[in-house]
Amino acid sequence: MELIARLLVNGLAVYLVSLLLPGIEVGNMLNAVIVAAVLTLLNYFIKPLLLLLTIPITIFTLGLFILVINALMVLLASAIVPDFEVRSFWWALLFSIILSIVNSFFEASRKEK
Repeated sequence: MELIARLLVNGLAVYLVSLLLPGIEVGNMLNAVIVAAVLTLLNYFIKPLLLLLTIPITIFTLGLFILVINALMVLLASAIVPDFEVRSFWWALLFSIILSIVNSFFEASRKEK
């Protein structure tokens, strides 16, 4: 049950961030939940492999390359989900940063209860 609640909260975060950014388009709330699910799966399966392969450049950039990997995960999700459009790499980067901040606020408020 907690997984479904987290997925809905992440979907809400995706939808809210898409309303803030003109370079990101999500069709409706259901698509936002699908995007959240796809991002969760990509972050669970693909991201660790990318992190492992890019350890040298991540160390060289003092961890900032992880932001690039996050943006690539968003672009990959936009290629998978039909009604999720990201106009450029920079919008994906900004989307991933803001989404992380919004999710951390939701997570902090959930832990306070």
